[in-house]
Amino acid sequence: MNMQKALRVLVVEDDQMIALLFAETVTDLGHVVCAIAATETEAVAMAQAHQPDLMIVDAGLREGNGVAAVDAILKTRAVAHLFVTGDPRAVRAIHPDAIILEKPFFMPELVTAIELALAVSRAQ
Repeated sequence: MNMQKALRVLVVEDDQMIALLFAETVTDLGHVVCAIAATETEAVAMAQAHQPDLMIVDAGLREGNGVAAVDAILKTRAVAHLFVTGDPRAVRAIHPDAIILEKPFFMPELVTAIELALAVSRAQ
């Protein structure tokens, strides 16, 4: 990804190991993880506090819901985002055009999903 400016990325993931994997990948791509949230409430608060350029969001969280968090965040401002889930049909039912990365996945698939989310965001 040859972006001029490092993006500020919010990772919303309740599994700490997966969150760290996302953070490492994002950093390797030359971007900055501005925050990691594990719940719907944290995600909304962190998005407000850190104003990310991109969000990588686990659709199913132990506390709350990643899809609902994104919906709340998008009411205040547009943010490029992608969902990570083991159940893509549930996300598609709510957001038919969502960028979805299905678990389990390989890192190149994450990179492609990030690029796609950014392209969609720029086009809007």
